[in-house]
Amino acid sequence: MFKRLLTPLYLLLCLCAWSLNAQANSAPQTYQFPLHNAFEATIAGTPSALQPKLPDDADIQQRDYSLRLRPEREFTLPSNFWPVKTFRYRLAKQAGPAPLIFVIAGTGSNYSSSTMQYIKRLFYGAGYHVALISSPTAYDFMVGASTYATPGYSPQDAVDLYSVMRAIQKQQSNLEVTDWHLTGYSLGGLQAAFVSHLDEQEQRFNFKRVLLINPPVNLYTSVSNLDSLAHAQVVSSTENRTFYQLMLDKLSHFFSRKGRFDLNEAVLFEFQNSPDKLNDNELAMLIGSAFRLAAADINFTSDLINRRGIITPIQKKINDGTSLTPYFKKALMCDFECYIQRQLLPFWRTHFKKTNITPDVSAASSDLETVIQASSLYALTDYLQQSKKISVMHNANDIILGPGDLGYLRRTFTDRLTVYPYGGHLGNLAYIENAADILEFFNE
Repeated sequence: MFKRLLTPLYLLLCLCAWSLNAQANSAPQTYQFPLHNAFEATIAGTPSALQPKLPDDADIQQRDYSLRLRPEREFTLPSNFWPVKTFRYRLAKQAGPAPLIFVIAGTGSNYSSSTMQYIKRLFYGAGYHVALISSPTAYDFMVGASTYATPGYSPQDAVDLYSVMRAIQKQQSNLEVTDWHLTGYSLGGLQAAFVSHLDEQEQRFNFKRVLLINPPVNLYTSVSNLDSLAHAQVVSSTENRTFYQLMLDKLSHFFSRKGRFDLNEAVLFEFQNSPDKLNDNELAMLIGSAFRLAAADINFTSDLINRRGIITPIQKKINDGTSLTPYFKKALMCDFECYIQRQLLPFWRTHFKKTNITPDVSAASSDLETVIQASSLYALTDYLQQSKKISVMHNANDIILGPGDLGYLRRTFTDRLTVYPYGGHLGNLAYIENAADILEFFNE
């Protein structure tokens, strides 16, 4: 919701070796992804020259579809939520019978994000129908599809996603589907695991292949890692400029020498090889700032839909003419840790805790541990070890991983885990070798 209010700086923000177990697959020693710095890779991504050749959008038979999943909200939410009161998804169709793959977006991303469009083109070019679904943490999903509009508790997020997939299956009943597949990246990868587990009980899709791309292992660890980046020390005590002024000055110097302004993956790669390059703390601050903006969006939307009064006063009427700036500033003060404590945990106690009592300090700590365990891959360990249709692709230097996370993945997935030596968080997703590995897994 807030993203439309932000300056072009938001666009910049959003652009934003380990010994392996012998049983796990590791990338060949010839792996040539050029960005070894995790922060650089996370922000810049893959230079276009190193990406696979994929179909142009003009050559893809695709359109957006709408589902009325939460009709009650059409009358209770402010008028400026009208674009998302019906839930939208994008479907790319092959001309004839084909497998269909559902793709779940990462934190805060909706179905039309650039990463989702890349994945769509990758699978469509390989002969798949492709259904793109926004993240349960994206405000369009929270408004138009989520039961409680309080994302972060993975079992419930999976229920909401599964309901969306079932609705798509029903709406597209005339589409000839030979097999059903599932993938997701970042938080969407974690959620794909929970959706796959749910489908084992419901048996509506019987997914043939499921791929988790750069998923969190411990959701709380990943959130804490990203929250902490926003607190990186980037400006010295003798510096009169703010971090953003410093960053924009560096970019201005770079583009002044270049003679033109053009911001894309290749230029960011070139920028990081120039004298004006950002150091690790500055890169961390960029990533952390983008993540904080995503947290603000979730905080505001969840609070407003549920009338909690944390960000927006319960009695406040919001319409197209209402300035959201005061609420945006307030939401920005609440990171994901704050969201967990003030919205997610109280929601979980109300709807999912078996004994709902006013918690003391020790009980609150226990509740947090319970939610963390239930929302992370740990909750599915037995299933993930046994289910041979599920694989993971990850990077050894991914910034969302914590101590022991790669070890857990190696023990759980063994030869169904592929670890690349670098790439940061999703920085190498569009790299030609990664693309080939992804398609090879689904075509096995």
